[in-house]
Amino acid sequence: MPLDDPRQLRSHLARTMAFYHPRCIDAGGGFHHYLKDDGEVYDARHRHLVSSARYVFTYARHAAFTGREEYRHWARHGLRYLEQAHFQTRYQGYAWTLIDHQPEDTTNHCYGLAFVLLAYATALRCGIEEAREGLERVHALQTRRFWEPEWQLYADEADTRWRVSDYRGQNANMHSCEALIAAFEATQDPAYLERALAVARAIWQRQARQTDGWIWEHFDRRWRVDLEYNRDDPHHLFRPWGFQIGHQTEWAKLLTILSRHCPDEAWLLPTAARLFIEAVEAGWDADHGGLVYGVDLERHHCDGDKYFWVQAESLAAAAMLADATGELRFWRWYRRLADFSWQWMIDHRHGGWYRILTPDNRRYSDEKSPAGKVDYHTMGACHDILPILERREAHLPRV
Repeated sequence: MPLDDPRQLRSHLARTMAFYHPRCIDAGGGFHHYLKDDGEVYDARHRHLVSSARYVFTYARHAAFTGREEYRHWARHGLRYLEQAHFQTRYQGYAWTLIDHQPEDTTNHCYGLAFVLLAYATALRCGIEEAREGLERVHALQTRRFWEPEWQLYADEADTRWRVSDYRGQNANMHSCEALIAAFEATQDPAYLERALAVARAIWQRQARQTDGWIWEHFDRRWRVDLEYNRDDPHHLFRPWGFQIGHQTEWAKLLTILSRHCPDEAWLLPTAARLFIEAVEAGWDADHGGLVYGVDLERHHCDGDKYFWVQAESLAAAAMLADATGELRFWRWYRRLADFSWQWMIDHRHGGWYRILTPDNRRYSDEKSPAGKVDYHTMGACHDILPILERREAHLPRV
C-alpha cells in the first residue's frame, strides 16, 4: 500500500502540492480558493480567511519539507495578503470573507484567528523570521478579545465592536490548541504550551463529561451543551450538528502531541487512545468503508458522507498513537484508513484529495477545493506521518 511507504508518501505530497502550485497563485494578492477537480479556478473573486491562512500553512510546510526557497517566497506572499487584505485597521481584526480583495463579512471569528496564528507559527518554523512579530501580535489579539479565564477556553465570535456573541464552540478551541502547539514548537516559549494544555484540560476534563466522554460541538456562553444548535443544518461547513467523528480523532492527535511535550500529564495518552478507538469503531462504515461525518447522541450514524479531512486526520492520529504506544491495533486502523483513502479519496489523475463523497463513495460534484479546503488537512497529515514511517524503515508490521 503506497501510504505505507515513505518514498510513495513523499511522492504523494509532491503531487498534491503540484495540484495547487502554481495555478492557485493570484499575482494580484493571495491565492485562488475555488478549484475544480482538474484545477480550473471557478471563482477568482471570493476569499475566505480560513483558506488564506491554510495556504500559508501548506506552502510553509512544503518549504520546510523540500528546502526550496520558492515555497518560502509564496508563504510570505500569503502572509502579506492576510495583513494587507484580511486585516482591517478600523477595528483591528481579520475579515472573515472578501470579494475582489475587499471586506464582505467582517465578523471576527476566533476560529479564523486560530488559523492566522497557525500560519505565522508554521512560517516561523520554516525560517521566515519576520513571522515572529505577527505570531506574538495575533496571540495577544486572540487572548485579549476571546480568552475567558473563568472557563480556560476561548469564546467564538464577535462583531466589529468586539461584542462577543453567546455562542461557544469546541472547534475554535481545538484549532486554537493546534495553533498554540505549533507556536510552542516554533518558539519554545512555554507560555504557548501552557495555554494549549489549559484548553485541552478544559475540554477533556470538564466539557466532555457532559456527554459521556466525547466532545459535543456547541455550547452556550456558560459552556453548557446546546443540543439544538444547527440541528436543522447538519451539513454546516464549520458548525455541524452531532458528534463529529473527525473531531474526536483530531483531538486524539492533539492529545498525543501534547503527551510528547508534557510527559508528566499522565492522562493525555490514555485519553487519546480511548477516544480514537471509540470514535473509529463508531464511525466506520461497515458496508462501504471509510469514516462517516457525524453520529448522534447514541453514536448512531446521522451523516454518512465521507469527508477528506476526517480520513486524513484519523490517519495521522492512528500513526501517532501507534508510534507513541507501540500497539498494533493503531497500525491496523492506519492500514484500513490508508486503503480506503487511496482507493476512494485521492485523485490519482489530477492530484489532491476529493473533498466529499456520498455514503457509497460517489462524488457529489467536480468542486475539489472550495473555501476552507486547500488540502491543509491532507498535506498536514502526510507531513506528520512521514517521519514516523521513516523511523520504522518504511515497513509496517504484518497485522
